[in-house]
Amino acid sequence: MLISSAVRKILGYYESDNPGVKTNIARLLMHGKLAGTGNLIILPVDQGFEHGPGRSYAANPDAYDPHYHFQLAVDADLSAYAAPLGWLEAGADTFAGAIPTILKMNSSNSLLSKTLAPNQAVTASIDDALRLGCSAIGFTIYPGSDDSLIMFEEIRELAHEAKSCGLAVIIWSYARGNVTKDGETALDVISYGAHMAALLGAHIIKVKLPTHHLEMPEAKQQYVQHHVKIDTLADRVRHVKQCCFNGRRLVVFSGGETKDAQGVLEDAKAIKAGGGNGSIIGRNCFQRPRLEAMNLLENLIKIYA
Repeated sequence: MLISSAVRKILGYYESDNPGVKTNIARLLMHGKLAGTGNLIILPVDQGFEHGPGRSYAANPDAYDPHYHFQLAVDADLSAYAAPLGWLEAGADTFAGAIPTILKMNSSNSLLSKTLAPNQAVTASIDDALRLGCSAIGFTIYPGSDDSLIMFEEIRELAHEAKSCGLAVIIWSYARGNVTKDGETALDVISYGAHMAALLGAHIIKVKLPTHHLEMPEAKQQYVQHHVKIDTLADRVRHVKQCCFNGRRLVVFSGGETKDAQGVLEDAKAIKAGGGNGSIIGRNCFQRPRLEAMNLLENLIKIYA
C-alpha cells in the first residue's frame, strides 16, 4: 500500500499512536475511490438497533439482509463499512478483506422510556473487533446527557484497549438531554461535542451538520464578540474542524434524516469547502433503491475526490 503525501501528513497528527493504529488509519484512508485524498465516505448501518428494522428497512426490503449493505459498500468502493456485532458477523466470511470494517461498540433502542437519560449499552468487545478483522471501533457519546460521564468512562477503557491492540477509535458525538431540539445541531454545541470526542482520544470524529443556531448564552457572547464566521454551512464546518485541535483530527459528518439527492450533494459540497473529511451516510443510501444509491454515492465521491 503506497501511502499518499496527504495521508502521511494526517498520520503525523497522531503523535502518540503505535504502528498498528497508524496502519489501520491508513487502511481507512487508502481504501476505495477516495484513497489517498484524506477524505472518507463510510456506510454505517446501525439504524436497525436504534430505530427498529421496519422503520429502517421497509422502504427498501433488500436492506433487511446484512449482505446487501456489505455489497453496497464494496461495489461503491467506499472507505469503510460500520455496523454492530451481529450485523458484521452475518457477512464476516463472505466479505473478509473486501473493505475495512468498523465495529459499532454501543447501541440504544427506541423502546426505552423517554424519561431515562440518553445512554447506550456496550454491546461488543475489543476481542470481537479483532476476531472480525476490523480496522476500528465506533462508540457513541451523548454530550448533554446526565449519563454522559458514564459514557466517557466507558470509551476511556475501550479506547485504551483498542489502541493497545492497534485499532483506530471513532467517536460518534451527538448532543442529547439537557439541550433543546434546536440545540442538538447548534454550532456551539456540535463544536463542543466534537472537541470532547477529540479530548477523549478519538482518531476520527462523527458529528451532525451544524446549523447557525447558538444554544449557550456564554458561548454566543464569545462568537459575537470575536466575529466567528457562522453564516454558511462551509463556515460552520470549518469551525468544527478548528475545534478538533485546529484540524489535527479527522471529522466526518452524518447524513442525517432522509432528504433528496440534491440536498445530500449540497451538504457534501459544503463539507468539502469547509475542510471536513467526508460523510458517514446510512439512511440516505440504503433506504433508496440500489441503483439510485449507487449513483448518489458515485456523485458524492466525485465531490470529495
